Amino acid sequence: MCRSYSEQLEGWYRVGNGSRRCFSSGSKTVTTQLSVLSLFTGVGGLDYGFEAAGFETRVALEFDHQCCKSLRASRNWPVLEADLLDTPTKEILKAGGLRAGAVDVLIGGPPCQPFSKSGWWKNGSSLRLDDPRASTLSGYLRVLEEVRPKAFLLENVEGLGFSGKDEGLKLLLAAVERINASTKSRYRPVVITLNAADYGVPQTRTRVFVIASRDGRRFVTPSPTHAEVGNKAAGVERWMTAWDAIGGSVPRTDEDLAISGKWADLLPSIPEGMNYLWHTDRMGGEPLFGWRRRYWNFLLKLAKDRPAWTIQAQPGPATGPFHWTNRKLSAQELARLQTFPKDIVITGGRTEVQRQIGNAVPSLLGEILARAMREQFFDKPVRETPRLAVRRRRGCPVSEVVAPVPTKYLALAGDHVPHPGTGRGFLYASAPMELA
Repeated sequence: MCRSYSEQLEGWYRVGNGSRRCFSSGSKTVTTQLSVLSLFTGVGGLDYGFEAAGFETRVALEFDHQCCKSLRASRNWPVLEADLLDTPTKEILKAGGLRAGAVDVLIGGPPCQPFSKSGWWKNGSSLRLDDPRASTLSGYLRVLEEVRPKAFLLENVEGLGFSGKDEGLKLLLAAVERINASTKSRYRPVVITLNAADYGVPQTRTRVFVIASRDGRRFVTPSPTHAEVGNKAAGVERWMTAWDAIGGSVPRTDEDLAISGKWADLLPSIPEGMNYLWHTDRMGGEPLFGWRRRYWNFLLKLAKDRPAWTIQAQPGPATGPFHWTNRKLSAQELARLQTFPKDIVITGGRTEVQRQIGNAVPSLLGEILARAMREQFFDKPVRETPRLAVRRRRGCPVSEVVAPVPTKYLALAGDHVPHPGTGRGFLYASAPMELA
């Protein structure tokens, strides 16, 4: 490509102007005033949600160079490009002009691989705390003890709390008890599992959050605002859809979104909202594959009238979700599905952009939790509509026409043995919303 993704996205993403931010909604304004110390910041998905709720990231610590470039291009936050395990807490506080005991909120999502479902299966019954990547959890706890923030939020994948595989969560809760004893704090962690789609994000994405206040107030989970089937009487809307988020978007002509690889020409023969399962003996296509013999996101295609499936950080050439017009999602579309603010910059090439976006927390979900923490822990509610909320689009078109199976794949047709077990692939991978 002749230009970087930062340059390609100019006009939709815009670099921040370096000024202190305040947010206007109608006739009222929410001024940034509550401080955030951010660890494992990534590309800033969680931070942008807190920002929208009236918090200010005073310092962000991130090891990944490309993420740091994106953060610096988007905001004027002090960014420490460093490994937390090698960085003293005093250095982090100094970079943000903060002092221990006075930080409002500590946030962060330690790298999740040891606690993911794939990590569970790959490691069998072995303790995943032996994985060196799990030491990041201890790093977070060290900062929690030494900073003693008024509140904290820790984010991780759903696997952190799996029954029988929850040693990471047990470590966290035991450590908080010890921190309470040594610092006279009264953190009472609440562990919640949320699907982003239930809070207006146009994407099904399940994450675990651990939230607590230093003064002992227990966090109350915000009520879902959306559901697969809406209920107007209860004030619950139906899930936001991929069409709401990216309908009508036109990719830049210099952004190569063509699908490559062995299976590229098969994707047009799969209907919207389906994956390779369409081409098994239990669906309406050709019997090219065994039932549930591949990962659920193999040749997975978005449906206009449903949320997107989880955006992958490091997809293979046949790994979806793909656009309903049989192409990769553009960087702009990926960011919209993650409900990022429109004025950010994501640097790097296509692979780096997708990795940064795919690893992030949807910003709208971060905003919802930050607003709840602001009201419950700091007695400063925000009454306006969430700033990062997605607007409902009208006129969702009918599904795209499905193409016939190219001749070169028909040799695969025949009897295929279905998966004998859970049926989610030879190496287990799961989606919050599964195909029937």
